[in-house]
Amino acid sequence: MTRTNDLDSMPEDSPHTAIARASRALSGCVRVPGDKSISHRALMLGAMAVGTTRARGLLEGEDVLATAAALRRMGVGIARDDDGAWRIDGVGVGGLHAPDDVLDLGNSGTAARLLCGLLAGHDFTAILTGDDSLRARPMGRVIAPLAEMGVQTTARDGDRMPLSLTGTADLLPIEYVLPIASAQVKSAILLAGLHAPGRTSVVEPAATRDHTERMLAHMGAKLEIADTPEGRRVTVTGQPELHPTDIEIPADPSSAAFPVVAAAIVAGSDVTLPSVGMNQARIGLFDTLAEMGAHITRYNRPDVVGEPVADLRVRAGVLKGVVVPPERAPSMIDEYPVLAAAAACADGTTVFEGVSELRVKESDRLAAVEAGLVDCGVAVWTEEDRMVIQGCAGPPRGGAQIAANLDHRIAMSFLVLGLATQDPVTVDNIRTVETSFPRFIETMAGLGADIAAAETNPTS
Repeated sequence: MTRTNDLDSMPEDSPHTAIARASRALSGCVRVPGDKSISHRALMLGAMAVGTTRARGLLEGEDVLATAAALRRMGVGIARDDDGAWRIDGVGVGGLHAPDDVLDLGNSGTAARLLCGLLAGHDFTAILTGDDSLRARPMGRVIAPLAEMGVQTTARDGDRMPLSLTGTADLLPIEYVLPIASAQVKSAILLAGLHAPGRTSVVEPAATRDHTERMLAHMGAKLEIADTPEGRRVTVTGQPELHPTDIEIPADPSSAAFPVVAAAIVAGSDVTLPSVGMNQARIGLFDTLAEMGAHITRYNRPDVVGEPVADLRVRAGVLKGVVVPPERAPSMIDEYPVLAAAAACADGTTVFEGVSELRVKESDRLAAVEAGLVDCGVAVWTEEDRMVIQGCAGPPRGGAQIAANLDHRIAMSFLVLGLATQDPVTVDNIRTVETSFPRFIETMAGLGADIAAAETNPTS
C-alpha cells in the first residue's frame, strides 16, 4: 500500500507564534530530518533515471513535497510506501510531460532553480511560481546560463517569479563561469546539461556543496572534475541513461545546526545527533563552533551513497568570538543566522566575512539578524558583505518579538537564541518552519528546550 503524501496533505492549522524561554541543560539523542538538498536531488534525478529509485530518510517537509508534487504533474510516479521509503518511477532524461497547471514551489528556492535546469531540455512551456517570499527572490542567475543554452523565459521585473520557461529538445552545451559561487545555479546548469549533446561545464570560483555531482556519478552519469586557475570545473556529458538506485538520505546538517547551537549555548548541555551528513561543503558551522569553544565530537563515520556521515555529540562550552573567513561562507551559508545566536552569547567580537549572499535568501537575512539581535540587546552592525557581533559574554537580554517574515531559518534561529536569553523571545510567522524541519518544536522539547507554540502572542 502506498500514499502520495503530497503538499496538500500538510497541516493547515500549524501555530503561527512560538515563545522560547531560558532552558535548563539540554540532553538526549534526537535524529533531525533528512537532508533537504539531497532529498530534492533524489526526487529529480530519480525522475530522470530509467526504472524505480527508492529513497529512505527523505525530508517530508513542504519544500521537498512541493518538488514531488511538481514532478507528478509532469508524469513522474512518486509515492511513499508503508515502510517509509519513497518510490520514484523514473521517465528517463528528456521524458517529462508538459504540466497541466502552474508549478507552485511554495517557499523552495532550491526546487525553483533546479527545476529550471531539469525543464530546459523539454520542448514545452511551464510556469513556475511560489509563495510571497519565493516570488521576491531573483532568478536571473539561473536564467542567464539557460538562455545561452537556448531556453526562453519570461519573468516579472527583476527576473522574479512567476516565471514562464520554454525549453528545447535542441539544447546547446556550454561552459559557464559562475559570477558568484552558487550550488543551486551550478546544479541547474548540470541538470540542463544532461539533456544537451556533448559536454556542459560549470566553473565555480569557490567550491559549493556537491550533492548533485555525487548523486549523478552514483547513478551512472559521466562527470569530470578539475581544478583550474578560474576555479573548480565540473563537466557532465549529456544524454546519459541514469540508473535507478537505493538512496539512504543522511540527517540534514543545516537542520542539525539548531540543536547543535542550542546545546553549545545552554550551560551543561550534552546532546547526541546520529547520522548527520558530513559533506565537507556543508560543515563550516561545526568547524566554527569548535573554534569558538563548543565541544563537538564526531564518531561512527560510514559513507552512505557517496556521502560521508557521522554521529555528533555536542556539549556546551565557554564560547569566544572568532573571525569567520569569507572562503568558509559557501560551506555554511544557511547557518549564519543560528551562528549569530552563538556569537551573541560569546565573549568577544565575532565577524562574518563574505556574507552578501544572505541578502537574497528567503529574506534579507543580514537585515533580519541585525534587527532581531538589536531588539534582544546585542550590539551588531553590518556592512556590504560583513557582519560584526559584539558578544554578551553570557545570556543576552532577550525580551524581543521577532517577525520571521516567511523565513524558516530566521524563525528557528531566534527560538534557539531564546533558550539562552534572560527574558523570553517570541517569534511570529513560524508556519514556514515546516518547509525544512517538520516537528521542530517537538524535537527541541524532547531535549528539554522550553519552546511552546501559541496561536496568540503570549506575554512573558
